[in-house]
Amino acid sequence: MADPSSYRPKPGEIPDSPGVYRFRDEHRRVIYVGKAKSLRQRLANYFQDLAGLHPRTRSMVTTAASVEWTVVSTEVEALQLEYSWIKEYDPRFNVKYRDDKSYPYLAVTMNEEYPRVQVMRGHKKKGVRYFGPYAHAWAIRDTVDLLLRVFPVRTCSAGVFKNAARTGRPCLLGYIGKCSAPCVDRVSAEEHRELADEFCDFMTGRTNTYIRRLEKQMAEAADEMEYERAARLRDDIGALKKAMEKNAVVLADATDADLIAVAEDELEAAVQIFHVRGGRVRGQRGWVTDKVEEITTGALVEHALQQLYGEETGDAVPKEVLVPALPDPVEPVQEWLAGRRGSGVSLRIPQRGDKKALMETVERNAQQALVLHKTKRASDLTTRSRALEEIADALDLDSAPLRIECYDISHLQGDDVVASMVVFEDGLARKSEYRRFQIKGFAGQDDVRSMHEVITRRFRRYLAEKEKTGEWTDGENAETPENAETPETPEIDRNGEIVGTGPTEDDGRPKKFAYPPQLVVVDGGAPQVAAARRALDELGIDDIAVCGLAKRLEEVWLPGDDDPVVLPRTSEGLYLLQRVRDEAHRFAITYQRAKRSKRFRSSPLDDVPGLGDTRKQALLKHFGSLKKLRSATIDQICEVPGIGRKTAETIAVALARSAPAAPAVNTATGEIMEEEPGTMGSSGGPVAAGAPDERRGQET
Repeated sequence: MADPSSYRPKPGEIPDSPGVYRFRDEHRRVIYVGKAKSLRQRLANYFQDLAGLHPRTRSMVTTAASVEWTVVSTEVEALQLEYSWIKEYDPRFNVKYRDDKSYPYLAVTMNEEYPRVQVMRGHKKKGVRYFGPYAHAWAIRDTVDLLLRVFPVRTCSAGVFKNAARTGRPCLLGYIGKCSAPCVDRVSAEEHRELADEFCDFMTGRTNTYIRRLEKQMAEAADEMEYERAARLRDDIGALKKAMEKNAVVLADATDADLIAVAEDELEAAVQIFHVRGGRVRGQRGWVTDKVEEITTGALVEHALQQLYGEETGDAVPKEVLVPALPDPVEPVQEWLAGRRGSGVSLRIPQRGDKKALMETVERNAQQALVLHKTKRASDLTTRSRALEEIADALDLDSAPLRIECYDISHLQGDDVVASMVVFEDGLARKSEYRRFQIKGFAGQDDVRSMHEVITRRFRRYLAEKEKTGEWTDGENAETPENAETPETPEIDRNGEIVGTGPTEDDGRPKKFAYPPQLVVVDGGAPQVAAARRALDELGIDDIAVCGLAKRLEEVWLPGDDDPVVLPRTSEGLYLLQRVRDEAHRFAITYQRAKRSKRFRSSPLDDVPGLGDTRKQALLKHFGSLKKLRSATIDQICEVPGIGRKTAETIAVALARSAPAAPAVNTATGEIMEEEPGTMGSSGGPVAAGAPDERRGQET
């Protein structure tokens, strides 16, 4: 625990102007980011008597080891910089909202020549119109199915679209009138884009225009006695009205607004957002957060606004945002929102009428979300805590292992040997910390030796991080631990493994391999455990516990013990170790299969310098198969567009070198097995009969 007075800035050093400040811990990691209208007044509040600070603030300042600041011109700039730094550094003491689910959006890809309507999740892409978010993907599909009758916009993937254009036949939706079939030129690109624009207009709330237009067309068709056309228009109107009924009118005058409500207690807060477009609720989402700092409702609202609109521009930021409490001060936030939208934004608390009533509904949703979250978390926390305590008791650890790392080796008959590292923190998977390794020290199958190499490489990185931050060295004459490598230049190698020591010590971002586990779990028995322990001992690490979980009887092995530790089958601790082990196995075998698949897809054409995928495909398409290409003359190869004579000669030489010694023969019938068009095995022809597959050999 640090004394805040040890890093308190001297009087007069802190400027009396707007800015953003960062607290860092002893390892130079950023642990808190804040903004202030006056840096001098704001930072002075952190360096008063510890007894007078809020417990969470006291915990932050005693964890910190330094503070720094950046001066800006206005409070709006401070707001923008604070948002950028919180997103970049992910400080542990800042409020961070967690989405309670991944919400689907109805997206229209207006950035394509032929816009497509589809369901999208994740980060938003430039040039795509988004509507939502929706609670369920099926709600989007139901709406789209109704609207395609009136606005037959393309919904197919790029592959289906290209195949239909090649064959000249549209898909089923094109035949039943739910797609205008631009793939076969039933409509031009301009006409199809107009349909997409009308679809977007309808989704933004301009519904009455299209209803009135269709009703007028239906009346004209009836007057002209075109009853079939009138009946179709009548059904179109019914489809539009049915789609509109799914979202009842909640605000008059076609209002566009977002309503944000907050439910909170001493420890946590839940935020609910209703997106109202054209007077109808078009989407809903919810967030929860731990209150890791002393914070008001207005500040919670401010953080919610930053997360909600930090990446949005234009119409994605509505004209009106209704909140339960205003940030203090409100003017910079309002100006920031107006800058994101490009025009004025009203940020206010509803006082009466329909908007006040709808806000009460949003608040009830927030209260229910908080109650549900706390119920789930209490159950999960109780179970996870019991599991960690059982593991600590069984392995005779000083405390519960809050961070567990598990390692597994995977290969197929000694080929493509890889390893995985998965991380569980507080009993939950931390997938951003997962790592994968390719065994480099030797060839062949040796799980024990592989485990030793992986543990050595992982914890050599850890020691390099400690040395950079000064944790390992003890004075000027401190030496590097025996067998430790010199830190390398940060990079990511071709195998996906992080090489080197990661960001510089002044960066502030979380470092790769920087955090040690309290427990290392290996997939295996006594030999693998001994190899892991030996690797740690060689590096001089003696404060990390090691155990292994054998698959056969689910026994827990400890280094140096002749007999395993047997946990009860109903033990929560054993269940957690099994989950960790199974996750490591899944992650390893996924990587191993990907490497094997890549190796089997190799071709002798890969060895031709400068021959890319496009020209490889052109060659196979021209000749029909690799066998026919191998028998072609150089002049015939030159006939392929983009293939010159020099390249053709190189291709012929490469294919001649890789020619199979003899054709494959079906031993049952004596038939010579022909190569299928377009297929390529590891030697350029079919995969050899002796090649490993799922029926020969077993993945481990």
